[in-house]
Amino acid sequence: MTSPRNGVIAVIGGGRMGAGIAQVFAGVGYDVVVAEGDPAAAAAARDRIRASLERASAKGALTEPVPDVLDRLTVVPAIGELPADACLLVEAVPENPELKRDVLIRAAAVVGENCVLASNTSSLSITELGAGLPNPGRFIGMHFFNPVPASTLVEVVVGDRTDPRVAERATDWVGQLGKQSIVVRDSPGFATSRLGVLLGLEAIRMLEEGVADAASIDRAMELGYRHPMGPLRSTDLVGLDVRLAIADHLAATLGDRFRAPQLLRDKVARGELGRKSGQGFFTWP
Repeated sequence: MTSPRNGVIAVIGGGRMGAGIAQVFAGVGYDVVVAEGDPAAAAAARDRIRASLERASAKGALTEPVPDVLDRLTVVPAIGELPADACLLVEAVPENPELKRDVLIRAAAVVGENCVLASNTSSLSITELGAGLPNPGRFIGMHFFNPVPASTLVEVVVGDRTDPRVAERATDWVGQLGKQSIVVRDSPGFATSRLGVLLGLEAIRMLEEGVADAASIDRAMELGYRHPMGPLRSTDLVGLDVRLAIADHLAATLGDRFRAPQLLRDKVARGELGRKSGQGFFTWP
């Protein structure tokens, strides 16, 4: 049985990313509270985490029974019900800066002043997101990767006003999860999105130009460069809508090299969003 950890972890958002973040913290012994927007969404988030834990258990990836992990998990229907004694709060809502600022400000009024506040954003400025917080020194980026339970990296993003001790605490939490961290300065796209999106966009342009089919483009990177997953399948996993939003943000801040191909825009307009819709650059069951 996993030993209990000191402190409570709070997560805002019980979608795929938030559920995964909650799962990994509960899996190493933390009590975790997830906040959703209403009772129906809260129930769906708990079901999502339970299903993911059951899959992990079936693969032999859990060290204790699923009910024991779920006993450390609470899902509440409002931010106001988050615990005041949380030691870390991770915001994992969609990549909308206004939405993220709103939930972070509301959460900061609920948790204690010593609670570290983190955003799971993959591209938005940590400095700008934290500008409206009463103590931006305790705010940091913790960019987890999809799927969270299986990924090994967390990108720790230090804003202009982030306290260095907060960065140390963030990397310590990452280590407790059995993952590795890189620490990067707050800049558009950080390190991972900036590189990953650029490769993904070029792969989409190659497909658009008829250079090769999607499977061949992916296989070129998997076999030729030992990437565990090709850029088009990775885009399907992330979500074409998410990749488009990040590309537009990076194009606005870093220039035309991040301009999204028309093929990507057309697919998003048709609702071909990748794995979550069943169709992207590949067909998903």
